[in-house]
Amino acid sequence: MSVIVNNLSKIYGSQKAVNKISFEAKKGEVLGFLGPNGAGKTTTMKIITCFIPQTDGQVSVCGHDTAKDSMIVRSKIGYLPEHNPLYKDLYVREYLAFVAGLHKIKNKKARIDEMIEMTGLEREQNKQIHALSKGYRQRVGLAQAMIHDPEVLILDEPTSGLDPNQLVEIRNLIKNIGASKTVIFSTHIMQEVQALCNRVLIINQGNIVANDSVEALKSKARGESLVFVEFNQKMTAQELSKIHGVKKVVSLGDNKWQLISGLETDIRTEIFQFAVQKKCVLLEMRKEVSSVEDVFQLLTK
Repeated sequence: MSVIVNNLSKIYGSQKAVNKISFEAKKGEVLGFLGPNGAGKTTTMKIITCFIPQTDGQVSVCGHDTAKDSMIVRSKIGYLPEHNPLYKDLYVREYLAFVAGLHKIKNKKARIDEMIEMTGLEREQNKQIHALSKGYRQRVGLAQAMIHDPEVLILDEPTSGLDPNQLVEIRNLIKNIGASKTVIFSTHIMQEVQALCNRVLIINQGNIVANDSVEALKSKARGESLVFVEFNQKMTAQELSKIHGVKKVVSLGDNKWQLISGLETDIRTEIFQFAVQKKCVLLEMRKEVSSVEDVFQLLTK
C-alpha cells in the first residue's frame, strides 16, 4: 500500500476534527475523498502530507511513518492544496525552476519542459503568475506537485476555476497519472468522482461513513434495484407483478412502468421473456441507479 492510515485522530481544543479513521490507498488507483465542508478532509490530507501532526494514530506513506520520517515522506508526495499557494510575482518557468531546485532535480530544464507540456501551459509559460487566470494558476499548481515525479499525489479541489475544456484535459491527466501512481483526490463535483475514481471514501463529522467502489455505493444507496420499461401496448400492474423477481410495480402512465426488485436480482432477462410471451414490443428498458450525489446526500445529511 502507498498510503496507510490507522486510527487517525486530530483534536483542536474541544473539537474532534478527525475521529479514529482508517483507510488505505493503493498504487494504480484514484481514491475519491469526499465530504461536506468541515468534515475533516483537508485536515486528513494535511496530516498525510506532514503539514500538521496528528493527535493520535499512525500514517504511513510508501512504508515511511509521517511522524518519524517526515522529510522522506514529503519527497514521496506531490500536494496541491485547496488554496493554491504560488509566488505570483515569479514567471511560470521561474517558479517551476525554484520548485525543481527545492527537490534537487538534476536536469531541471527538461523536467520543466515536460511539466509545461503535460499541464498545457505552453502558451502561458512566459507570463508572470499574477497575470494568469485561475484555471491556469491551477495548472501551475499541478505542475509543481508533479515536478519531482512523486509516488503519491494528493489533490484538494484540483479543478477549481477551470473552464469545461480545461476540465476534460485535467481529468484525463489525473486519470493517466492514476494508472501508475497513488492519487487521493478531493472534490465537491460529483461528476468528477464518477469519471475519475476507482474507489470512493466519504467522511462526515470526522468519521468515515463509506469506503467502496463507485458502482457498489450507487447500488447500496437505494437498497433495491429499479428498472424502467415502456411497452407498445397496455399492461396491468397485476400482469407485471408476476414477472419473476419483481417485488413492486409503479405505473408512470402511457404504458411506462417502474419495476422494483432486490439488489441481488437482475430482472431484465425476465422482462424481455415476458414481452416475448405477450407478443408485445419493449420500446425502452433501462436499469436505474443512484448517482454519487444521491449517495453523498444520504450518508452526510
